[in-house]
Amino acid sequence: MDHVVFVDAKAKELSKLINGEKTMLIRGAAGRKLPHGRVEANDVLYLIENDGSGLIKAKCRVKSVISSEKMSKEESIALVNENQLKLQLTAAQIKRWAGKRYLVLIEVDQIEPLTPFQIDKSDYGNMDAWLPVGEIDSVKK
Repeated sequence: MDHVVFVDAKAKELSKLINGEKTMLIRGAAGRKLPHGRVEANDVLYLIENDGSGLIKAKCRVKSVISSEKMSKEESIALVNENQLKLQLTAAQIKRWAGKRYLVLIEVDQIEPLTPFQIDKSDYGNMDAWLPVGEIDSVKK
């Protein structure tokens, strides 16, 4: 399964992934929302910065996934702290994610920059930070 994943431009997530500083992505919420239960090892993530450019700039392979069960605030903070070396979160990102009831930690490898391309987002009315697209060619412009 291919996924289009928005990464934090302000936190320079894309460049941290490409240069190997960061090897894990995080998503979380009060309930089980995407990508909880929808991403697994060997899926391919196509990375797009949340800067309005609309360009896919890199891809990577999912190495492993941790989809948490419902956690207390303390358990959630502990999970983020345990994985901070791989996550490389900024203080603002820690504040955003640590403490969420459900977390999904996605370890990635085989990161490679791509010639930037746009996708057709018209089938995704509710734009989220994670779009399971099936096959990337089905949304490539």
